[in-house]
Amino acid sequence: MKTLLVALSHPDDEVGCAGTIAAHAARGDRVVMLFLTRGEMTEALGELPPDEIGRRRAQHAREAAAILGASDVRLLDFPDTRVHYTPDAAYRVAREIAEIRPDAVITWGQAWQRGMRHPDHQATGDIVRAALTIARMRRAVAPLEPHRGDCPVFTLREPHSTLPELAIDIGGVQETALALAAHYRERVGWPDHEWLVARHRSAGAPHGLAAAELFDAWETPGGVASTLI
Repeated sequence: MKTLLVALSHPDDEVGCAGTIAAHAARGDRVVMLFLTRGEMTEALGELPPDEIGRRRAQHAREAAAILGASDVRLLDFPDTRVHYTPDAAYRVAREIAEIRPDAVITWGQAWQRGMRHPDHQATGDIVRAALTIARMRRAVAPLEPHRGDCPVFTLREPHSTLPELAIDIGGVQETALALAAHYRERVGWPDHEWLVARHRSAGAPHGLAAAELFDAWETPGGVASTLI
C-alpha cells in the first residue's frame, strides 16, 4: 500500500484531482488530504461569521473525503487569502509530512491562469515543496523521524507549463469525481457539471483517453498512467 498526500489550500481545491484521488483509494492506497486553510473567506455561504464558515467548510472536506475514499483529512489554521511562504510555515508542514510519510504529493504549482494563480495556491505550492526537503532533516522534525523516502511532487497542470505532462486516466472513476463535484456544487455553488465533464474530456483527448486529469511531473517522466505511484 502506498500513501498519497494531497496538500492544497482550501476545501474544494481537490476538485481538480478528485479522479486521481479516487483511483488511488480504489486501488487500496492510503490518501491523506491536507488543507492549509479552512476556506473561511468564501462568500458562497452568505454572511456567516468566518469561524462558522470555516467550521462548515471543514465538514465539507470531511464529507468529500468520504466520497473519494480518502483515509484522512487534516485542516491547518493558516488564514484564508493570507497564506505566505515563510520558514516557519515550511517547518510546520514538514512535521505533517514526517508524520504522514507519503510516497507522492499533489500540490499547487506555479500557474499563470486565473483561479490557479490564487495567491494562497502559489504560496501553498512553495510551502509544500520546501517542506518536503525540510522533512528529511532530523533536527527539523524531531521528535518525529525524518521522511527520506522517495516522494515525487505532482502539481495541477496549467496551460503555460513547460514541465513534463502526466495524464492520469480517470475513466473508471469519473463518476466518483463528478459526485465530488456535485457535493460542492450543492454547498458552495461550484463547479458546473458540464464544465468539469468537458475539462476531463479535453484533458484526455490528446492521450486517447475518454477522461483524464493532468499534472506537472516535477521529478518523474510525463506520459499516461492509471495512478501517480
